[in-house]
Amino acid sequence: MSDEATSRARDSHVPKHVPAEVWEHLPDLRQKASEIYHRLLQTYGEPDWRPRYPPLEELIITTLAQNSTDHNALMAYRRLRERFPSWEAIMNAPVEAVIDAVRPAGLTTQKGPRIQAILRKVWEEQGAFDLGFLGELPTEEAEAWLTSIKGVGHKTASIVLLFCFHRPTFPVDTHVSRVSRRLGIVPERATTRQIRAVWEMIVPPEWYYSLHLNLIRHGRHVCKARRPRCDHCVLQDLCDFYRNKSDHRPSP
Repeated sequence: MSDEATSRARDSHVPKHVPAEVWEHLPDLRQKASEIYHRLLQTYGEPDWRPRYPPLEELIITTLAQNSTDHNALMAYRRLRERFPSWEAIMNAPVEAVIDAVRPAGLTTQKGPRIQAILRKVWEEQGAFDLGFLGELPTEEAEAWLTSIKGVGHKTASIVLLFCFHRPTFPVDTHVSRVSRRLGIVPERATTRQIRAVWEMIVPPEWYYSLHLNLIRHGRHVCKARRPRCDHCVLQDLCDFYRNKSDHRPSP
């Protein structure tokens, strides 16, 4: 087979969204990813495998958590459920009332209408406030259904599918993005969709859940956005960011 034919054959099997330069280092990336997974597992342990909430609740809470903290999102969710007796009441309430209820989550003029849009779509298409039907769909179809709702992106859809249906998707939040770039798993300018595609290609699906959560924990406590605690990092020798920073330190 000619080089051109080989290239065409390879390109026909390239997963969507994977940056081209990743292919040049694929074996090394897989080896690095394996080491990252096992070190984080040894450091933080195996997270419990169980859905935190039923799928519809998970979707609403994750929507509230966009550009917010988990604490504020949960506070907003509790206020929402306390103020309205049912999902139907939330769907049919004046949008101003929903906006006021979820105020702790921030960006409420966006999130209030999004929540009502989610509930309306579920009710109109399923006749019940239940996302269980997603478990019967292929993963790509389930994700397409979720992301067809305005304001529900790939990260939110991935969280619902991974946490609630144990589907092989790899959610990417700000912590996962930051740690992935610093480690050199993805190029510095990689998008969140590209980061997800790379992780899904270089580690097995059974690692997704624990690796996702342990990368978040590492990002929160060690690989912080400001003043990362590199001297306390178990991934120090694997990290491009640390290596580059050390190379620029003045000589003693």
